[in-house]
Amino acid sequence: MQVIINPMKQDTNIGTIVAGLEKGLHEQLVSGLAGSARQTLMAAVKQMTDRPVCVVTHNMYQAQKVYEDLIELVDPDQVLLYPGNELIGSELAVASPEMLAQRIHVFNRLAQGFTGFLVAPFAGLRRLVVPPHVWRESQIKLAVGEELDIEAFLLRCIELGYERVDMVERKGELSVRGGIIDLYPIDSEWPVRIELFDVEVDSIRTFDMLSQRSLESVQTYVIGPAKEMFASTPLLQESAVRLEQKLGETVAKLKDGGAKEKVVERIGTDVERMSQGQRFPQLYSYISVIYPTEDTLLSYMPAETLLIIDEPSRVLDTSAQLQKEEAEWLTGRIIQGEYMANLSLSRTYEDIVMTKKRQIVYLSLFLRQSPKTQPQNIVNLTCRTMQNFHGQMNVLKTELARWKKSQDQIVFVAADMERARRLERVLHDYEMEADVLGDAVEMVPPGRPTIILGNLQTGFELPLNKLIVITEGEVFTAKQRKARKVQQTMNNAERIKNYLELKPGDYVVHVNHGIGKYLGIETKEILGIHKDYLHIQYAAGDSLFVPIDQIDHVQKYVASEEATPKIYSLGGSEWKRVKNKVQSSVKDIAEDLIKLYAVREAAVGHSFSTDTTEQREFESMFPYQETPDQLRAIAEVKSDMERKRPMDRLVCGDVGYGKTEVAIRAAFKAVMDGKQVAVLVPTTILAQQHYETFRERFSEYPIRVEVLSRFRSRKEQNASLKGLKEGTVDVVIGTHRLLSKDLQFRELGLLIVDEEQRFGVSHKEKLKQIKTNVDVMTLTATPIPRTLHMSMLGVRDLSVIETPPENRFPVQTYVMDYSPALVREAIERELARDGQVFFLYNQVQGIEQMAEQISMLVPDARIAVAHGQMNESELEGVILDFLEGNFDVLVSTTIIETGVDIPNVNTLIIYNADKMGLSQLYQLRGRVGRSNRIAYAYFTYQRDKVLTEVAEKRLQAIKEFTELGSGFKIAMRDLSIRGAGNLLGAEQHGFINTVGFDLYSQMLKDAIDELKGEVKQESVTPVEINLQLDAYIPSLYITDSRQKIEMYKKFVAVATLEDVDDLAEELLDRFGPVPKPVDNLLTISRLRVYALEHHITEISQKNPDEIKLLLHPSQNNNIDGGALFALASSWSRRVGLSGGQQITIAVKVKGLREDEGVQLVEKLLRQFHQVRRDTGTKEPYVLDK
Repeated sequence: MQVIINPMKQDTNIGTIVAGLEKGLHEQLVSGLAGSARQTLMAAVKQMTDRPVCVVTHNMYQAQKVYEDLIELVDPDQVLLYPGNELIGSELAVASPEMLAQRIHVFNRLAQGFTGFLVAPFAGLRRLVVPPHVWRESQIKLAVGEELDIEAFLLRCIELGYERVDMVERKGELSVRGGIIDLYPIDSEWPVRIELFDVEVDSIRTFDMLSQRSLESVQTYVIGPAKEMFASTPLLQESAVRLEQKLGETVAKLKDGGAKEKVVERIGTDVERMSQGQRFPQLYSYISVIYPTEDTLLSYMPAETLLIIDEPSRVLDTSAQLQKEEAEWLTGRIIQGEYMANLSLSRTYEDIVMTKKRQIVYLSLFLRQSPKTQPQNIVNLTCRTMQNFHGQMNVLKTELARWKKSQDQIVFVAADMERARRLERVLHDYEMEADVLGDAVEMVPPGRPTIILGNLQTGFELPLNKLIVITEGEVFTAKQRKARKVQQTMNNAERIKNYLELKPGDYVVHVNHGIGKYLGIETKEILGIHKDYLHIQYAAGDSLFVPIDQIDHVQKYVASEEATPKIYSLGGSEWKRVKNKVQSSVKDIAEDLIKLYAVREAAVGHSFSTDTTEQREFESMFPYQETPDQLRAIAEVKSDMERKRPMDRLVCGDVGYGKTEVAIRAAFKAVMDGKQVAVLVPTTILAQQHYETFRERFSEYPIRVEVLSRFRSRKEQNASLKGLKEGTVDVVIGTHRLLSKDLQFRELGLLIVDEEQRFGVSHKEKLKQIKTNVDVMTLTATPIPRTLHMSMLGVRDLSVIETPPENRFPVQTYVMDYSPALVREAIERELARDGQVFFLYNQVQGIEQMAEQISMLVPDARIAVAHGQMNESELEGVILDFLEGNFDVLVSTTIIETGVDIPNVNTLIIYNADKMGLSQLYQLRGRVGRSNRIAYAYFTYQRDKVLTEVAEKRLQAIKEFTELGSGFKIAMRDLSIRGAGNLLGAEQHGFINTVGFDLYSQMLKDAIDELKGEVKQESVTPVEINLQLDAYIPSLYITDSRQKIEMYKKFVAVATLEDVDDLAEELLDRFGPVPKPVDNLLTISRLRVYALEHHITEISQKNPDEIKLLLHPSQNNNIDGGALFALASSWSRRVGLSGGQQITIAVKVKGLREDEGVQLVEKLLRQFHQVRRDTGTKEPYVLDK
């Protein structure tokens, strides 16, 4: 965006700032600039001085805004954002990994000598960090061909904060299998696999986390720390001595015996741990002892770095506030004996900014001197913030004429070429011409409007520089946000896949024997042959050993969070009875679904016309980037609407994933075709919210939207009813009031139902009557499981939106002890950025007292209380007031779980999170983080409380909840099962818990297929292979049982020779050279592929001297007897034949090693196509022996 920066560089006032820097002035003040004009000045000064720049803001939100403008103005690779942890004491909480990864990325770049822009909130700048030289020395450099001492390497990685596991699944983990090391650096997109040949690095490859397969090879690789706080073992041991001295000083000053005891016990334990070289979460508390130099982030920047302080008075206020919060928090810890006054965690504003004689430029909107600043040069610039035109083109036209007259440079900024062309068309329609010039523009002609590509927060006017900048958001109503890539490592379906991994102790379902407990894989030796078996325990301690090649008969038992399965007796008839009961119920459901499908197929409704120009224009005004899933859902809905048969589509997607926009586009399409639209929602508040959203989106078009709810007077409601009857109302939004008898439509064409499962039975019946021949679209936030989507295909139309919007940050989740200081800090931080807070207290008794406690903690906060025992209108009143910003904190029970969208709420605090279900917590967490700000969720529990086993497990899961942990998976699973219940009815929910979700899904799919007349593929003749061959995966080769099972499943799934080769490659890639027993498994897999192809049912070696092959009786006519005889003869008595019901081929292996005998059989099978009549071979026999 050089075209905007250049006029600033030519400004003589800005020249004086640069001259001041060259003269060595310590402090300068620039006033008058606001919004993006400020970031433009930063870019101009950086280009004119060519020095590193550190921009300090008062909070993270402002830092984010500065960062987003700078990456548009200059090379994005030259801008770093340091997401400082604004929560005091955050290192004691279990926190989300995304921010940590970004901070480590910043340290790595700075340690390599970065000289661009560093943007950081003051909270990040004040904290003590590991010294720069230690960070630089921590980098482990690897190169192919160099030697690596594996023990020293692993020890170093553990020191740097990596955690050793069986299989690398998330960042910061490390695993070792023989000569293969897998490791996932925190700031890397892909994990890395290092393969050793003896002590030499043989190869370095990145690999894919999901498939665990290698991606690409690299010659060199640098591994950085996995934690911000790390120390070598010798340093920890030295530090333990220093800490013990400080403990002695503290104890000497204490008068109170109890306090002495506490501090000696708590800190003494940590001294002990450090002296043993242990690493523990509280280690950061001792950073000033471990690294006495007390470095901060600025220590990493070169001495000539220019400090730009954005709004110094605000930064000073923040500094004072953070100091106060930290002092209160530490006082609490000192009283508990967990901290000592002679330690420190941070530096003051004066320490950081004033002592190092760095040059500073203060940027302030108003010309005023802030405390603790003494500028030697003051520059006041004239700048006007661009007005919002709200789509009023005539006002814009008048302004444009004025700017043209004074020969200003007029620059419009559009997000991409498509939007630039659209802006050009709209301006042209109002007789304003503009040139589209892309983004590599240095100058624009005065008085000629120009459109360039880019994305700024705000436009501005610099009268003295004759520069006008207008963003797209100021021309129209809504602002096009830049779609920033938030790296998504896995989608929900893939995350869910992982919970199916079997661990000893899990419940499993064997298709024929029922539910038992899986105890692990055991290698058994039977008649001198080693094989692996799954060990399952049933009632009365009975054991079943399932051969590993029948692994597909066993599934993990998956059901709702609260369900505990019944364990069956081996050989009993009860499991069969239960299975039959579920089977008949599933059949009934399948019949109902098929009938419904037939009725729908036969029905005739309105066929809507294809998209018009207005439709395309309307869709391009959507202010966000659509996700691929969203676009697919929109296309599916439109295609349904254009068909003759009425639409009945379920659109399923997480809260805030853009289902409403899908509905709005469908509504627009219906109205453009002269039809009316009804939107049915479960609550009055949701009706109001949808009404406002629809009205705003349709504001540019002559579409009349009305709402029918209790918030409307009788007179207004009557006017709406009249409009619906006469056809003057196009879209009506309402609760079950829409189902009343007095409501008549002139021409209803589309019904949109939000969260149908929340309506009562009678309402659902009324809905069915309306549904017969209008198009219906149902929206739900409860996920529908993948397996059900598949079986429902063609019976119920489903669209699934799984990708989150690009601008959504993952919610920063903390799991920690409840403390009043934390609550105060979290609420004050949210209020400081003009946000609101949900405080969840899930008991009606005591909720008022809780609200009073919060009021005492944060006296300035306006607090409201909401719970289910209030009457409906009172409750709605409170929530509506909160929505409109009349309250800051809503203390409520779980009623906020559903549906209400309050984008301004970005902090959620849950009291006693351990008492709530995981799926509930997952949905509650979805209530925050709905805007483009970073949101925080604090799951708190009572300290030192003895938790029940269930609560403890749940808390453990919540701790892993932050991103990819099992907590997330359980929640997703639980919600999926709830979704299945919603889709199929409550009774089925019970059946799912009876037989487990996977078996249930399979039974439903089979029943539907059968009724649809889809013949179940004749199951391929199973092949029984029993050879006197050790064929198993030794524990020395794959130690982790989960990975062992995963590989066995792949052996069972093999269908072609390519699959076998692929599997061999994968084994080599992931676990190293294949040992003999595994090689035998690959050989058996190849034999199975040939046997399936030629309908051979058995390959067995009952006698060591002979291997027999049995053909399926159905194949007798497909075999050319003469050719078979010729083939057998060509093997010089090695192959014998016998006929009868079943052709048997005997291969003599006497005198051969076991593997030679098997190779002989494989060779014979490779030639077997020569004797088949149905393979159509015409080529002459090639009898190779």
